[in-house]
Amino acid sequence: MATDPPFAFDIDFVRGHFPALETPWALFDNAGGSVPARGVIERMADHMARLPVQLGASYELSVRAREAVEAGREAAAQLLNASRGEIVFGPSSTILVGILARALRPLWKEGDEVVVTNLDHETNIGPWRELEATGIHCREWGLRPESGELFLDDLEPLLNERTRLVAFTHCSNIVGTIQDVRAISARIREAGALSCVDGVAFAPHRRVDVVELGVDFYFASLYKVYGPHLAVLFGRRELLEEARGQNHFFVSEEQVPVKLEPGNVSYELAACLPGITAYLEGLAQRHAVAPGLSSAFDLIATREAKLVGPLLAFIGDHPRCRVLGRPCADPAERVPTVSFTVEGMRSSEVVERLEKHRVAVRFGHFYAYRVIDTLGLMECDGAVRASLLHYNTEDEVQRLIGALEGALT
Repeated sequence: MATDPPFAFDIDFVRGHFPALETPWALFDNAGGSVPARGVIERMADHMARLPVQLGASYELSVRAREAVEAGREAAAQLLNASRGEIVFGPSSTILVGILARALRPLWKEGDEVVVTNLDHETNIGPWRELEATGIHCREWGLRPESGELFLDDLEPLLNERTRLVAFTHCSNIVGTIQDVRAISARIREAGALSCVDGVAFAPHRRVDVVELGVDFYFASLYKVYGPHLAVLFGRRELLEEARGQNHFFVSEEQVPVKLEPGNVSYELAACLPGITAYLEGLAQRHAVAPGLSSAFDLIATREAKLVGPLLAFIGDHPRCRVLGRPCADPAERVPTVSFTVEGMRSSEVVERLEKHRVAVRFGHFYAYRVIDTLGLMECDGAVRASLLHYNTEDEVQRLIGALEGALT
């Protein structure tokens, strides 16, 4: 796992790349959306100022605009260790999974089965359950309430010769525990089915390598990875070719990924994506570690573990607090998305008290409705969630802890 950098983490260098952090608020709502890197903002403004033209024409500006969008597709592919032809863009992960479900449905027969969980964000549940109206049967892989985790042993009895796809999360946006995607996807493939993995809560914190993970489909929301409000879906090339087009009738089945991008891609959002990879590469260079995204995410993992440790310790030691998920800060086990409840208080009340100190956290189900419902937390307004990123500071964490301590007295 991650190792300590050769010298102190340069938080001033990091925060200098995020102009939105120049605020009196301590931002701990990062699982809902990170702030964008300066390079992302600048590239978007530059594209809209100089290349606000349509793609597909032969004149120079259109050619340059197309090249900028393709550079964005290459950056997204680099983030996931995929090839450019395996990248599909969409305005949100929810829309992308909906498109994917509709694109795969014609390949399946009535009575075929899809497995979903009750741990996922609804993005990776709802579109698959909607296929039940077309004759597909959905089976549920349930989390174990005592841990909030999925276990491969519980998936085993759900797999059979009719299973076509298993949809599950790499990391819950509520619980924060990292699932063993490689082992799970290997078992799914052995059963003759496909895997669709929600990487939204994982991708801001760890290097995603779809090749190493052995997944068939994997998606992430780039506005949670220091980028613009755009989502990306990886699909193995042969599977994208086989999937049925969801674009206009004259877009052929051979036109991947265009056939899965109805309404086209947002040009300026795609064009600014190299700002994400440039920031991460600069982070590695600044800290004199090996070049590349993997080294940058190792730095991020180490930094975030040190940040979240004191928060988890405080919540874990407080007699009225209950942490959802593993209470340790080990970056191999969890990301710094910390959800908890407080005995005798509604989660909304906790958040209201913290906001008086300009500490930005949230409460609710966070679109992972089934998790909160399964854990019996709806009546207390769901969970309180404090989600950190490497650009948060030790002082901000102590401010959160102090505000929380005061709120509980």
